[in-house]
Amino acid sequence: MSEDAVFQSVLSELRDQPDRLIEIARDQGKMIEQLRAENAALRAEIARLKKDNDDLNGRLEQVERQMFRQAAPFRIEDNKRKAQPRKPGRAKGHPGAYRRPPEQVDETIKVPLPTCPHCGGPVERVRPVEQFIEDVPPVRPHVTRLVTYRGRCRQCGRVRSGHPLQVSTATAAAGTHLGPNALALATELLYRYKMTRRTVSDLLHRVFGLSVTPGGLVQLGHRMAGKAKPFYDGLLHGLRHALAVHCDETSWYVGGPNAWLWVFTNRDATVYAVRHTRGRVVVHEQLGLDFPGVLVSDCLSVYDDATTIQHKCYAHHLKAIRQAIKQHPRGGEGFLKNMRALLHAAMALKTARGDLPPRQFAATRGRLERSADQLLAQAGLDPHEQSVANRLRKQRDHLFTFLDHDAVDATNNLAERQLRPAVISRKVSCGNRTDRGARTWEILASLAATCSQCGESFRHLIANTARLPPPQPSR
Repeated sequence: MSEDAVFQSVLSELRDQPDRLIEIARDQGKMIEQLRAENAALRAEIARLKKDNDDLNGRLEQVERQMFRQAAPFRIEDNKRKAQPRKPGRAKGHPGAYRRPPEQVDETIKVPLPTCPHCGGPVERVRPVEQFIEDVPPVRPHVTRLVTYRGRCRQCGRVRSGHPLQVSTATAAAGTHLGPNALALATELLYRYKMTRRTVSDLLHRVFGLSVTPGGLVQLGHRMAGKAKPFYDGLLHGLRHALAVHCDETSWYVGGPNAWLWVFTNRDATVYAVRHTRGRVVVHEQLGLDFPGVLVSDCLSVYDDATTIQHKCYAHHLKAIRQAIKQHPRGGEGFLKNMRALLHAAMALKTARGDLPPRQFAATRGRLERSADQLLAQAGLDPHEQSVANRLRKQRDHLFTFLDHDAVDATNNLAERQLRPAVISRKVSCGNRTDRGARTWEILASLAATCSQCGESFRHLIANTARLPPPQPSR
């Protein structure tokens, strides 16, 4: 039987049942509405999935673009760029910058003008025009043949004459040495300017005519570090008695990714330490168990209770608040924005401290303390608010330490700035191959960074250190 015949047979049976026909029509209408609703829901789901897919593709493209922008890893994000950035250069009205006449003139050359250089005719009203030309003279090694003498003293035994240019007493096959100035230049290129040993070897040969292999530069660094170790120990001793020390750490390589580079610094000195641990023991090893000053750091747990007086970096607090505001359902209204304003107010108070009477400063500081306690007690149940509140509750006793100490900044930027050259060096050299190389690096890099901070010459320090000490008269 065909489908049409079946339909006609059923219809003939239902002609005498109008209620049944109405019920079937209603069921079909409900089914149609249900199908329409399901169809609409499916269309909405397809649209949502398409939007999510487009967003995902956009994020993937952004990640891919960032992967190919390693030349500028610290660039400003596009959404944070100013629409109308200020004009490059210094502010209007600043003193002009130009090359000033040198204090010492080594040679004077006069170029007369007896006739016109173009037509050969006479020239009238001739006046001198003065210029100064600073240039690098042709360089060749200055070789000194040093002849010293040795003999025997009836009272002292074997003795030998010496000269300030000597950096070693080796003779024969090892009797040709780099002088103190050449040693200092190589050390500065390696440990202050973070050049590779092959580059330094090539530069010394091509520019100065000095022959030294990359392996020779390794041995050179070890010798200079051994001689400069007392200066490094002096820096560390000074930090242990400083009013404040900034501390930070980053991953490092010693024959593999198994070490950490620590930095301990303040406005006067910088000390690096390469260790195989990220534990609190390094802080105690470098600063001692009874460090009297303020330790400024981030919120890494190893610093907690490492010293008596601490301050935690405001930049890290503000970053955590900024990230929470981005994910907050109300855009950070309430607790998060109020806490951000409180931290900015504390930094403004630090800036204005010198202009405020002590009583007014103390009263304002007290209001900040009370406001902090009130805000932390009023944090809502939102997980982003709770995350920031828990972070600040944990560091509550460190929150305003920097207001009481002139030597303490609100942020830990000083330590991060002193780590940055090392991080750039790590991208080129991957750190050190041996523990001995790590000790050499930490000593010479610390002295180079400290000299740069203090405006002193690292090269002169190494040159003086490289020289053999003069013989001491016997008593």
